[in-house]
Amino acid sequence: MLKFLRRKQEPKVLVIGLDCGDPVLVFDQWRDELPNLRRLMEAGAYGPLTSSIPCITVPAWSSMTSGKDPGVLGFYGFRNRADYSYENMSIATGSAVLEPRVWELLGEAGKRVIVVGVPQTYPVKPANGYLISSFLTPSVQRQYTYPDELRDEIDRLLGGREYDIDVHQFRTENKDFLLKQIYEMTEKRFIVLKHLLKNKPWDFFMFVEMGVDRIHHGLWQYMDSTHARYEPGNPFQDAIKEYYQYIDQELGEMLSALDDDTVVMVVSDHGAKRMDGGICINEWLRREGYLVLKEEPVREGPRPIPFEKVEVDWEQTTAWGAGGYYARIFLNIQGREPNGLIPKADYDKVRDELAAAIETIPDHNGNALNTTCFRPEVVYQDVRNIPPDLIIYLGDLHWRSVGSFGFDSIYTFENDIGPDDANHAQEGMIIYYDPKQNLGGQRLDGAQLMDFAPTVLHLMRQPIPEDIQGKAIQL
Repeated sequence: MLKFLRRKQEPKVLVIGLDCGDPVLVFDQWRDELPNLRRLMEAGAYGPLTSSIPCITVPAWSSMTSGKDPGVLGFYGFRNRADYSYENMSIATGSAVLEPRVWELLGEAGKRVIVVGVPQTYPVKPANGYLISSFLTPSVQRQYTYPDELRDEIDRLLGGREYDIDVHQFRTENKDFLLKQIYEMTEKRFIVLKHLLKNKPWDFFMFVEMGVDRIHHGLWQYMDSTHARYEPGNPFQDAIKEYYQYIDQELGEMLSALDDDTVVMVVSDHGAKRMDGGICINEWLRREGYLVLKEEPVREGPRPIPFEKVEVDWEQTTAWGAGGYYARIFLNIQGREPNGLIPKADYDKVRDELAAAIETIPDHNGNALNTTCFRPEVVYQDVRNIPPDLIIYLGDLHWRSVGSFGFDSIYTFENDIGPDDANHAQEGMIIYYDPKQNLGGQRLDGAQLMDFAPTVLHLMRQPIPEDIQGKAIQL
């Protein structure tokens, strides 16, 4: 493990968060074209940062900043079962995060904090400093800052232009429009970030830029020569690289404003990889007899039929699934679900049989997919609220889960919720840079998301709560 310098006094800490920031692109492929990130790597230490299971924005950023796994946090994605009924789901907003996050612990210790765009910070809670909420915020017409008057300051700073919490339409076929939205959002964010950095007091400053995730999902096929839809010489071939270069340039301006008492960390919640296609998980369950519908789903028009729109015969159904970058499978258990079919005594047997069957689903050409099924009680320290019975990475995350009906096959190469070229990769990234300690580009291996919070607390000479699961990247 990396050995951190023992400072006479604790440093300030700046955390640069790049949602979906990919280590292959930053560390290897475009390293020489990202001079500011390269400088941090060459004088610091860097390596992969293993994400949570599942490796998606929610719960990954909250796992990172709390030092707790998704089971302990009690949410397993954006949408989670609100109860054991078949239809009630809840969105994991900031209200779902009941464990303290690192800036809250620091604030309680009297440290001044600035937090911008970190997922699950809406509804806004008070902070010992300044906070701007994240992409789950419904509108900037709501309170999206703390203190509330900070939004008036942002309005003045942007000359009346509306601050963008997120890209409004990132699932679009109009890629020029997508790029325009991403650049406008990111430009505004950095205007605000540089203002806060230079004009507000802080000991801990953390922000997350969501544009990296949005450009990956929208434009990966144009960059990646291994993608099935890649066309050499296409007009967007360098679009993702140019956006990384733009961010690197903006970061250079921020870094130039720092003193030698500021440690810099660059982190991402997960990486990215090409998406080869989708497995229609509920259609597969139906064909295998696990899921029974009362009538044949008939697709009318171009849109597939959402699972919520079909009529399920719950008294005959063993399992159903949900779509997304990973699959979630729910079992219909007697005494748990309203019309439970599976006796509780058969739970493990049925789940194991189903997992084994899913792991043998081949790709559309009959080749092995390399699918992995995770059992929540195995991968988490605790399992709170209502987890899926199985969490599934289809095709090593080169395939996504499609929950809708109306496809001719269990395989689809159109996304049921709009255009999407990329899935997430399990490995994100971490860069650590201390201007008072030249680490010479050491390779940092073995770091996990939950190590982030205790590392920050340790750097800032704060006690690490005993229930934090991660370990400080040690002194």
